[in-house]
Amino acid sequence: QVQLVESGGGLVQAGGSLRLSCAASGRTFSSYAMGWFRQAPGKEREFVAHINRSGGSTYYADSVKGRFTISRDNAKNTVYLQMNSLKPEDTAVYYCAAGYGGWGSQAKYRYWGQGTQVTVSS
Repeated sequence: QVQLVESGGGLVQAGGSLRLSCAASGRTFSSYAMGWFRQAPGKEREFVAHINRSGGSTYYADSVKGRFTISRDNAKNTVYLQMNSLKPEDTAVYYCAAGYGGWGSQAKYRYWGQGTQVTVSS
């Protein structure tokens, strides 16, 4: 089992940047693939980005490709989401999640954090 705690959210102006972090408990962080999802008010939770166990492969939603970068530091049990050129439509609660394989679907991830709010003002 792994516990996930997100941090780094906040209020930023359009065009700005934020870096989210997700710290994982336990000694088996490197055995999990990691993902970021987001949920805007009144909308369903959606996939944002995914990184495999080693960090060698990453996948992104089309809406964030070229602006967001997912990375991980297995020595620090942490996964990051660098968000650049933020837009008001990026406003959402951002969640990190851990799974054993596959990406994109929420069902592929077994463990979830509580989320961190990101608000982008126009």
